[in-house]
Amino acid sequence: MSTQTGYAVHQTARPTGFPTEDLFRCVEVPVPAPAPGTALVENLYLSVDPYHRQLMDGGPDGFALHAPLEGRALGRVVRSADPGLAEGDLVFHRQGWRTHALVTAGTDGARRVRAYDGVPLAAHLGILGGTGLTAYAALTRTAGLRTGEDVFVSAAAGGVGTATARIARLLGARRIVGSTGSAAKAAHLTAHVGFDAAFDYHDGPVAEQLAAAAPDGIDVYVDNVGGDHLEGALANLRERGRVAAVGAVASYHRGGSAPGPRNLLEIVEKSLRLEGVLVRHHTNLQAELEEFLVPHLRSGAIVSDDTVITGFGRTVEAFLTMMRGGNTGKMLVRVQD
Repeated sequence: MSTQTGYAVHQTARPTGFPTEDLFRCVEVPVPAPAPGTALVENLYLSVDPYHRQLMDGGPDGFALHAPLEGRALGRVVRSADPGLAEGDLVFHRQGWRTHALVTAGTDGARRVRAYDGVPLAAHLGILGGTGLTAYAALTRTAGLRTGEDVFVSAAAGGVGTATARIARLLGARRIVGSTGSAAKAAHLTAHVGFDAAFDYHDGPVAEQLAAAAPDGIDVYVDNVGGDHLEGALANLRERGRVAAVGAVASYHRGGSAPGPRNLLEIVEKSLRLEGVLVRHHTNLQAELEEFLVPHLRSGAIVSDDTVITGFGRTVEAFLTMMRGGNTGKMLVRVQD
């Protein structure tokens, strides 16, 4: 890759419903020189995530048009005028969807990353990154998962879904059930990720399929979908069950709204608790997450579940593929070979 020329993905128009490739453009940009207090990072891996779809609609916190998009990224410092970062340092930051970025340690989530022997770099955007941190916070802080409890996870073949199952097993969960979008993915979840049961939500009502997969009910639901999945989980939660609401992908192409569960009274009748999870509220758990997971990653007891597409020019393709459910685990872009 040239040290003089970089590239960035710009959004050029707002989507109506499902985004299409013509709403984006890959733009050639000069590689910036680091000003005092900043470091120039060449990105190695980029994360594309479901929450990006919401930001594409604009609004106060949304993406601006004709400007680089935001996203989690892992890169290496190539030039530095930041005393907190040295050339060669591995850095996590949030200026993805571009080949190069100027970052400042401690600003906007930019932090130096420790590379662990035996742990692939991509894991720092997967199970050791915001994806794993979301799952870990949902289970340990929001839901307070206890040994021997039963867990249901929606969008179970995605990044947060697979990380949730792996972490829940390490925390002592008894039975782990997932929902996903195909029979092939359901089979993969039980054969390779550690789910005890999984079902294709297209095959029938979620409440009925979940009842068949977990006939004794569930204690914890990690919700990545909302809508009928939340309704089905409420129907199957035991008394004092907990819902950790991570996302609501069912509403992302509907302007942020989708039919809500019709059985919210279950929350009262069973003394259930439903609480949202925003990973930015749990960044203080990063060191704890790594201390917990790295030994298991090194031993091979768990892996970081990733789907990796190579080539910066395929970033939009990777995003759209992920939104269609074409990934297993975390969807990442390796910027270059």
